[in-house]
Amino acid sequence: MGYTHLFGPVSSRRLGSSLGVDLVPYKICSFDCVYCEVGSTTRKTTSRQEFFPPSEVEAELTRFLSTTPTLDFVTLSGSGEPTLSSSLGRVIRFVKSGFPSYPLAVLTNGSLLWDQEVQRELMPADVVLPTLSTVNEETFQRIHRPSPGLTIGKIIQGLKDFRIVYQGEIWLEVFLIPGVNMGRDDLAALGEEIQRIRPERVQLNTLDRPGTEPWVRPAGREELAEAARILGLPGAEQIQPASHGSPHERVFTDPASMIVEMIQRRPCTVEDISEVTGLHRQAVGKLIRELSRDPRLRSRREARGIFYSWTGD
Repeated sequence: MGYTHLFGPVSSRRLGSSLGVDLVPYKICSFDCVYCEVGSTTRKTTSRQEFFPPSEVEAELTRFLSTTPTLDFVTLSGSGEPTLSSSLGRVIRFVKSGFPSYPLAVLTNGSLLWDQEVQRELMPADVVLPTLSTVNEETFQRIHRPSPGLTIGKIIQGLKDFRIVYQGEIWLEVFLIPGVNMGRDDLAALGEEIQRIRPERVQLNTLDRPGTEPWVRPAGREELAEAARILGLPGAEQIQPASHGSPHERVFTDPASMIVEMIQRRPCTVEDISEVTGLHRQAVGKLIRELSRDPRLRSRREARGIFYSWTGD
């Protein structure tokens, strides 16, 4: 029996072995980021609502976590912006009260941290990972294409306000796009704001999978190192492209369907699929060849390899 609201565990570049929890349908978000690996936003909004009965999510979490899997994090993320879900606080409390041994993280674009109700609901989370990639309004609009009414000033103030009340850790993502937000003056101003926010970690990230817009390219290691220097944050972490070790073979009753579920959520290479599932690369390659008979399977070559995605129903 599969899961509707859970995915993974996946090997996350930022969080290790992470069980994803999806609280919003594909793809409802407050942004339509040019680099988003999930794809273009289909409904852009800042209005919060209950998208699924929280009891459904809780039942799936109970079924999965009761098997005591080895996880680094339970992560609220997925197909859109999780803070748009009014079930956010209830699900966080459910995990922290029912399965307290698992750290809980929330991956967010930070667009609703000015909302005091969102702040309150996030309080029990162990780690909140918001994004701040520029302090320039024009650059912010170009990168994130936000819902009307969202400005970078509002988001920065929300981050500062949240920092004051939140007792957990903030791991701030800075997503870098060469030619867009990596100018010396832009980075220096961003570094000053980050030091005012005082996150526990700053993680410099760049494109790893195909983004929404084909012109977005990843920053190289030297570019990331130079950005850290200009930001004035020598301790910033550089999030490296996914690496792949030797997978541990696991048994799946329907591995093809499991692969389809993965690549519906975000594009993956054969190596990505092998790493997450434990299936041997040759087995994954064979399944991909079988799936290629279906026109819904799409492929796109990028620097890290061929990425597969699944479109339609």
